Amino acid sequence: MMLKNLSQIEAISQIVIRASDWKTALDEILPIAREMVIFDNLVVYMATSQPGLFGMENLQEVAYARAVGRGRSAGDDVSWGENAANHVASTKQIFVQEPLPISDQENRLEKPFVMGYPLLAQNELVGILAIIRFGGPTFSPQEHQLIAILAAWIAQLLERKRFEERYSALETERKQVYLQEDFISTISHELLTPLGFIKGYATTLLRPDANWDDKTRMEFLTIIDEETDSLQELIDNLLDSSRLQRGLLRVDFQWIKLEALIHSVITRAHLRHPEMDLVLNIPVPVAPVQGDPRRLSQVLENLISNAEKYAPGARVTITLSSANNLALLTFHDEGPGISAQYQPHLFKRFFRNPDQSLNIHGTGLGLYICKQIIEAHHGHITIESTEGKGTTVFIELPCNPDQIIAQDKVNIS
Repeated sequence: MMLKNLSQIEAISQIVIRASDWKTALDEILPIAREMVIFDNLVVYMATSQPGLFGMENLQEVAYARAVGRGRSAGDDVSWGENAANHVASTKQIFVQEPLPISDQENRLEKPFVMGYPLLAQNELVGILAIIRFGGPTFSPQEHQLIAILAAWIAQLLERKRFEERYSALETERKQVYLQEDFISTISHELLTPLGFIKGYATTLLRPDANWDDKTRMEFLTIIDEETDSLQELIDNLLDSSRLQRGLLRVDFQWIKLEALIHSVITRAHLRHPEMDLVLNIPVPVAPVQGDPRRLSQVLENLISNAEKYAPGARVTITLSSANNLALLTFHDEGPGISAQYQPHLFKRFFRNPDQSLNIHGTGLGLYICKQIIEAHHGHITIESTEGKGTTVFIELPCNPDQIIAQDKVNIS
């Protein structure tokens, strides 16, 4: 084998060794390979999930194909080595297809010389390499050797790709198991906390040896009522999360005046959190929007609940304005803010701020549900936060009549 070929093989090996993406690596290998073996088309077929079987529909979905020589401009009319690949798939053996000699009058594109080469990893077929050239000449013994070396390197690329995919799938599965275990642990704690209060105070009220005065009894009943609300909210979030995953959360649209909706939410929030400093700012009237009042109230209540948990005692300012046929709602708290490393994950399902110093429990479903609800209204929700300077939630909702949502049930999976 010539020294030049050895140099080319070494160059290809270095590309394979440092490759981070198999297709990019093949793009780099292609011009070097063509110096070793003249060809017009190079095609890589991927093996199916059933080893040794190829259906025609799979053969048409090639993993990699390049036309670099004669016939390059012919597009779909030129050969891509389907028959040779089909033969190799069933036998795991090299297949060479050579046409009868052609005359000067015949179209060379109709006389492809094709070599199909199995791409094997640990004796398992991971793909097929098809080398095509039009009008000959036949593949020489030296070219057979060079194509075998090229096929071995490509097989290594495909095997590495398959390994990375398997590793990624296992890592995803591991994370899912961790999330499920963490979720079960969290939900168990979140369920037991209100149940513990309810059971404890109800048992205390039922004690036959105690005679509680009206004030104490009302205090106990209020705690039971509040903890029941917390339990109901938790269950609602779990059900909504499940419906969101299946695309079945119902959204009933109607015309809404956001000013009235926000006033109503703030009134209820003051009853539940009388210590909160809630400020409403509506500089000018805002056009009505199409939306589900219950779902939009759910978003606002969730944001207020988060502020009460993560920014206790801080002022919360809710501002409603409009611009460019959009209702703009900002929700700003003057609390401690959120670390930049956690901000990209805030709307992810089950994500909870891992800062142990906060000592706050939650399911990690609230903001995820908020985002899905706002997007179901054809709106957008984002968060900006600076540590020590508070957090601001921005919500945009369309109030253009042309964007009215006609249906009363929306898939928001």
